[in-house]
Amino acid sequence: MEFGSDNNAGTAPAILDAVVACNAGPAPSYGNDPIMDRVRESIRAIFEAPQAEVFLVATGTAANALAIASFCPPWGAVYAHEDAHAEVDECGAPEFYSGGAKIKLVPGEDGKMTPEGLARRIAATGQGDVHSVQRGMVTLTNVTEAGSVYSAGEVAAICKVAKDFGLPVHLDGARFANALVADVSTPAEMTWKAGVDVLSFGGTKNGCMGVEAVVLFDPSRTWEFALRRKRGGHLFSKHRYLSAQMDAYLEGGLWLALARHANDMAARLEAGLRALPEVAFAFPRDANIQFVTMPRRLHARAMKAGAHYYLMPHGTPLEGAPEERLLCRLVTSWATTAEEVDGFLACLRG
Repeated sequence: MEFGSDNNAGTAPAILDAVVACNAGPAPSYGNDPIMDRVRESIRAIFEAPQAEVFLVATGTAANALAIASFCPPWGAVYAHEDAHAEVDECGAPEFYSGGAKIKLVPGEDGKMTPEGLARRIAATGQGDVHSVQRGMVTLTNVTEAGSVYSAGEVAAICKVAKDFGLPVHLDGARFANALVADVSTPAEMTWKAGVDVLSFGGTKNGCMGVEAVVLFDPSRTWEFALRRKRGGHLFSKHRYLSAQMDAYLEGGLWLALARHANDMAARLEAGLRALPEVAFAFPRDANIQFVTMPRRLHARAMKAGAHYYLMPHGTPLEGAPEERLLCRLVTSWATTAEEVDGFLACLRG
């Protein structure tokens, strides 16, 4: 009963097989392998963006930090929701790789900023004063850290505010596939057609061993990104092992099938939880993450039976008053089974 993180799931068999298959014989290094050529063309076709440039890195932190650094100067402000991944889970990597850009936080319910909130925050950043940080760019996390999803329309509304101020937009899509199948829009509608300039396209959380794509819808940043990736230590020499993962991930729509399964298992879990009177939801569940509160004794019962998930904030002790309500995060993945979900719900029902 694993609900700790989709990072905890293994590698999807088709992707693991592709890594093994690409191991035979030599291959050009540093992204010059023929598999990468297929990846590039696949992503261009999926996003209806023939001019897009595509780079692979091994981690989401590298994808986000290098993307932000390529679009924001060191003296710029990066506008992000107060609970955005770039703010709470990157250990200062965007600031480090950009050479000092300052993250400016935008409030908003359910993990999402609003166009009005963003506009106020940008307008409050003074310009033309050498003593002030300058307006730099906007970054969105989709799926958000609260488990909610920005619809294509909401992304477009945020992007319009950014464009009105002349700012580029980055989309942190570590769970982009989960957001996409939840919104039932097209990849293009969720990104460049809405106004997104650069996308971190996640694979690791959705069945890959360890690969993320950075998709530059603005190809003018291509050379700068290539240099930053190399200088930052994220250009793999044996790049074919990244290429093979992403190639298999995209083949035949596997990436969407894996995300759809994760979301379906989350919906099954949600339906069961909502039938329990002692369980309350902290945020809406849009994709494969949900936050609920329930009495400590129910957490203790589930964990004693083998369930694994995180109490929030991390490090919350399980010991204490049995009836005290504790918040937890439950994440389903491509590997979650109906039996796991049903077994977990049975534990809670006692």
